[in-house]
Amino acid sequence: MTTSTRGAGKTPAVLVLEDGRIFRGRAYGAVGVTFGEAVFSTGMTGYQETLTDPSYHRQVVVMTAPHVGNTGVNDEDPESKRIWVAGYVVRDPARVPSNWRSRRSLDEELAAQGVVGISGIDTRALTRHLRERGAMRVGIFSGDALPDEGTMLAEVRQAPEMKGADLSAEVATQEAYVVPAVGEKKFTVAAIDLGIKGMTPHRMAERGIEVHVLPATATVEDVYAVNPDGVFFSNGPGDPATADHPVSVMQGVLERGTPLFGICFGNQILGRALGFGTYKLKYGHRGINQPVQDRTTGKVEVTAHNHGFAVDAPLDKVSDTPYGRVEVSHVCLNDNVVEGLQLLDRPAFSVQYHPEAAAGPHDAAYLFDRFTSLMSTVAMEGQRA
Repeated sequence: MTTSTRGAGKTPAVLVLEDGRIFRGRAYGAVGVTFGEAVFSTGMTGYQETLTDPSYHRQVVVMTAPHVGNTGVNDEDPESKRIWVAGYVVRDPARVPSNWRSRRSLDEELAAQGVVGISGIDTRALTRHLRERGAMRVGIFSGDALPDEGTMLAEVRQAPEMKGADLSAEVATQEAYVVPAVGEKKFTVAAIDLGIKGMTPHRMAERGIEVHVLPATATVEDVYAVNPDGVFFSNGPGDPATADHPVSVMQGVLERGTPLFGICFGNQILGRALGFGTYKLKYGHRGINQPVQDRTTGKVEVTAHNHGFAVDAPLDKVSDTPYGRVEVSHVCLNDNVVEGLQLLDRPAFSVQYHPEAAAGPHDAAYLFDRFTSLMSTVAMEGQRA
């Protein structure tokens, strides 16, 4: 990606999809060139959390909400220390941000962090195209001297695909750190950072959990060095088919019977650890309004999603695995994609979405309570033994 922070606003910009579809608009954020996988997010709020979610690494995000940037950018809501999206696509950016917490405009923040974007295009038409054709590679080109269409298309088609991409180590922490429990400490959790969002360990800390966040390269020995009561596997970018190391670590946790909770990428890792396959969705689930049913209770939740891959597990039966029986605990009501797994013979479960849900909704926050209860139950059983 090459960028310049000068000249955005009325500077011409072009978005080129790998199938040859072209959209012309204006530069938004940094001026330059960027490539990634074109995906769309259906959230109407929470754009700052979306931009700073490490799971969006190497993705160009198309916002389906037409008006973006009206609350500006603050210093409290980022989910990580930087913007991770490879590019940003909006239809009608706010001219003047208006919010009491705003420190600068979204356009200024994108430019400052070198994020190339485009505005003024028909994002509804682009979203419909991606729904029909599927997520695909894309390039955004802006500046006074744009290449010809043939050159731009050739460059897009040379960009790496998301399928087969191993990206977790690129976004995860390099050094372990601790998020202390709020109030009385009740449990210790080892959290494997595959692209963790800042709100996730905070949600556990609110429940009296001391969270040791470990790099994606952490070994089983590293996990148990912190003497955990539970182990958490986070969200993250890339193709789960490449995540052999996290799968191996998770299998080590399952063998020891330690309470385990995984979200998003962690759900796909659990699926692989149990022997299921994974596959790439046509255009994925992204946004904060995805309906999911908890099949263990029948309750329907509105949930926050960001995933382009899914677990291939049977919905209609309990499956036998090397670690006991497992069932699909949650399912997406839009397309019947597996949204959660639950082991019946070991203390482990996962969901495909984001229960921490900074920017909302908070329907799934109970899953952290479920994890806490699981650790309590196992601890009591250990005391009786």
